[in-house]
Amino acid sequence: MKKVFLLFCMTVCMLLMFTGCGQKDFVKVRLNEVTHSVFYAPQYVAINKGFFKEQGLEIELTNGQGADKVMTAVLAGQSDIGFAGAESAIYVYNAGKKDYAVIFAQLTKRDGSFLVGREPDPAFEWSGLNGTTIIGGRRGGMPQMTLEYVLKKNGLIPGKDVTVDTSIQFALMAGAFTGGKGDYVTLFEPTASMIEKEGKGHILASVGKDSGETPYTAYFAKKSYIEENGDIIQKFTNAIYKGQLWVEKHTPEEVAKAIKPSFPETDEQILVSVARRYKENDTWKKDPIVKKEALALLADVMKEAGELKETAPYDKIVNTDFAKKAIETRKE
Repeated sequence: MKKVFLLFCMTVCMLLMFTGCGQKDFVKVRLNEVTHSVFYAPQYVAINKGFFKEQGLEIELTNGQGADKVMTAVLAGQSDIGFAGAESAIYVYNAGKKDYAVIFAQLTKRDGSFLVGREPDPAFEWSGLNGTTIIGGRRGGMPQMTLEYVLKKNGLIPGKDVTVDTSIQFALMAGAFTGGKGDYVTLFEPTASMIEKEGKGHILASVGKDSGETPYTAYFAKKSYIEENGDIIQKFTNAIYKGQLWVEKHTPEEVAKAIKPSFPETDEQILVSVARRYKENDTWKKDPIVKKEALALLADVMKEAGELKETAPYDKIVNTDFAKKAIETRKE
């Protein structure tokens, strides 16, 4: 009996040993995203297609529900990498933070929100918003600043011709609108399309189509984290770039299928429609490099909004080394 038991134990140990040999140790990266949206499709493609795992990384994804909260988590060491508007890195640098945030990769290049109204308006013009109230997001955040930039481009002065309500938290904007607050609201996808499908609103215009190219959403980490974990940052950027290339080369239907696991409760046809809309608007970057001129336009948008007096130096808050290496590596 003892021999049988001993043989059993040896067999189990050998099975465990061989099973362990087939396993790969992944480095966990805590990624904090500003919100959960189809707007970030290349990121979800990289996750669902295993591009991060190919690099030996395991992504622990959390929803920060606002750029300010994402940055707070990064600076506090609760998250390794933040994903939000580049404006948050400018704010931190200008505040004099010694271990400030450095942007190392960019995912989207224009605003991904859509103006949603209560009634359909096939002949919509921005100038027709005179005298109305728009729920526009947190003051100083990219959605609010870009919206006001577009309004000004169309001859409307926020606070005078149009009221932009900045009192409602980002995650509560859709609920506030469907609950009767405001005449219009800016929403990201798939929320905008879901509201439209439910008959509670109508998509009228793309904010990003009229705003120009900016580093709208980008990846950043504390300067010290990048200095100490350059290998992780490089592998992360490699995976993101592969996700960008994949989205560029595939149809909206294929993109929708790839990101479906990240949006299990969203109808796949809505995902297809949203992916097509973002592709047509040229929303996604085709590489992770943050351009100097794009950051300059972002600074102009922030100045127009009265949120920025001094522009943060490009070579201080942006590091393009990892993005450039990711591109060169794929060419080899």
